[in-house]
Amino acid sequence: MLSRSIRRRTLALVLGILAVSLGLISWTSYRDARHEIEELFDARLAQSARLLQGLIGRELSAASHDELQAALDAAVNYQRYAAPGVSPPGHHYEGKLGLQVFDERGALRLASAGAPGEALGQLLARHPAARAERPFASLAPGFHTVSVGAHQWRLFLLHDQSDALWILVSERDDVRGELVGKIARRSLLPDLVGLPLLALLIWLAVGWGLRPLARMAQLLRTRDPDNLTPLLLAPLPRELEPVAASLNRLLLQVNQLLEREKRFIADAAHELRTPLAVLRIHAQNAQQATTTAERDEALAQLLVGVDRTTRVVSQLLTLARLEPNASALRMAPLDLHALVCESLAELTPLALARRQELTLDADEAADYRLVGDAASLATLLQNAVGNALQYTPDGGQIQVSLQAEAERLRLQVADSGPGVPAEQRAQLFERFYRQGGGEGAGLGLSIIARIAELHGASVRLEHSPLGGLCLCVELPRTRLPLPA
Repeated sequence: MLSRSIRRRTLALVLGILAVSLGLISWTSYRDARHEIEELFDARLAQSARLLQGLIGRELSAASHDELQAALDAAVNYQRYAAPGVSPPGHHYEGKLGLQVFDERGALRLASAGAPGEALGQLLARHPAARAERPFASLAPGFHTVSVGAHQWRLFLLHDQSDALWILVSERDDVRGELVGKIARRSLLPDLVGLPLLALLIWLAVGWGLRPLARMAQLLRTRDPDNLTPLLLAPLPRELEPVAASLNRLLLQVNQLLEREKRFIADAAHELRTPLAVLRIHAQNAQQATTTAERDEALAQLLVGVDRTTRVVSQLLTLARLEPNASALRMAPLDLHALVCESLAELTPLALARRQELTLDADEAADYRLVGDAASLATLLQNAVGNALQYTPDGGQIQVSLQAEAERLRLQVADSGPGVPAEQRAQLFERFYRQGGGEGAGLGLSIIARIAELHGASVRLEHSPLGGLCLCVELPRTRLPLPA
């Protein structure tokens, strides 16, 4: 369901990116904050060591030593010396800081309350080569980390060369950890609390942004199936304009196709009604004939009617096959001259039966190659020549000519029939329109026009040099795009 919802998918993607980004930012902030806190505390340790270095000396008397030790205890462990019921100013982290002073032999000269006594031992244990008389000789001044009991201690060792003293300032590591943890919680808490609120706001924002799409979907969902009028959505976002335009164009094409089918079905029903009625009459005449001659004549008329009805049905099926989206043409390179020769060979027996002269005028050395659908072009030739054979009187002449040009091929079918006046020629391309007393269904030229349209060709009717009608079709060598 998530992949089928644009809103949920967008929300999941945005929130996922936001969560990952906030996580990376928070982790980077935590890491940088921890590093800066470590630097700050280390600087405070070094500063405390140097302050203590300025207060003590090797020649410090016993009385001065005791006074300094008492002052140091009072400063570090201030709460012990506060008056009863009085909360002295300060911070509880101060009690986790230790100060120690050693001489060159490792003897403790000064120590604050709470200082880890085992810190020096832990530090010396890392250097087994240290000598008892000079234990600090193997230690490097600077920062160290040791474990004393259950806690980690951060140490800063300072060597006072003038007074031959070693100052060790120590601090429990949990002070730093606690501070870093508080900073992390305070920085992450707004993100954790604000993420659900931000998710709700993004959800509402995405829903508002997709409202035109939801309105379009609702309009399509509640639309009557028979309603093929264009969608009227205004104002429409720029991203949905191509969708609405495509839908409206599709609705227009479907509407045109349905109207064409309705008209075609109505015309076909009207056109087939008469031949079927004639067939029934001839069948009844044959059934009611009293003599053999009458029955044979009725059966002969029945066969003629069956042939005419078969021709009408065949042309109707051909025209239906050529309707938009009914069938995809198989466009491929072909030789139009060879195709014309094959079609004329099939129609020659019909011409001979009428004692008509059927000829082909073409330069066999010319190039007649083009890109087209061989089956539909053969249908075009058969209808064009078939119409000429039908409307040309017995003993007449039909001439088919081919001419090759650089960009197109010209096919002409001329006959010596009665012809058609110029003002009536345009009507011949209408469906079921017949001129004169022919036996056709009036679909031949409609089929020719449709095949020419599918090939990007032009077709027209002219006066024939033989005295009748001339059909001229100009075919491009490469098929042009079909009109929208």
